[in-house]
Amino acid sequence: MGLVAVTGASGKTGWRVVDEALRRGLAVRAIVRPGSVLPPALAEAEQQGRLEVRRLDLSATEALHAALTGCEALVIATGARPSVDLTGPLKVDAFGVRDQIQACRAVGLGRVVLVSSLCAGRWQHPLNLFGLILVWKRLGERWLEQSGLDWTVVRPGGLSEDDSRSEREGVVFSGADQQESDSIPRRLVARVCLDALSTPAAIGRIIEITSSPSQPAKPLSQWLTAQAPG
Repeated sequence: MGLVAVTGASGKTGWRVVDEALRRGLAVRAIVRPGSVLPPALAEAEQQGRLEVRRLDLSATEALHAALTGCEALVIATGARPSVDLTGPLKVDAFGVRDQIQACRAVGLGRVVLVSSLCAGRWQHPLNLFGLILVWKRLGERWLEQSGLDWTVVRPGGLSEDDSRSEREGVVFSGADQQESDSIPRRLVARVCLDALSTPAAIGRIIEITSSPSQPAKPLSQWLTAQAPG
């Protein structure tokens, strides 16, 4: 695989996507906001010349185009942060995703994995008290689905900071609107996103993921093969 771009790369999920990609020997371009502070693992990788970092506002069209030029794939790990500004989810999870999709099409980047959320699109959900976040996430998903790009949507459950769980738990995969609760460590989410990039059968799929100690570990490709008709 060629150069992989990751937006939201300084965020709690995004930096793990970058870290896992580097561990797999991939070339990565981390895209972060101008004022973002890189987690230590990424700062070290940048200092060692193993990671290219671009700092820009995603609403700056020309800068975003330049950052995506030459990349083969993009993992969108941006997401609205808790804020008193209830329009944040609309700006980030809907319009922000749309801007990235348009930039991909403009520069000829064809493969996109979007990190969304379990229950995306549901109106009656407690998370919607925070600016209708699940409604806007689904709108971002829809724009990606209609983009003409080779897309995959990954919908994780509740996100855990405990990376050690990623070594003790297997991923529970399902199709769209099949899971409603349970959690998953962000490190496993990162691995599934990268697995999706290298798995053609993941294109055009919404994949919901949680994890459990009782779930045997199996790769995304194995689950997708089991879903294939015939």
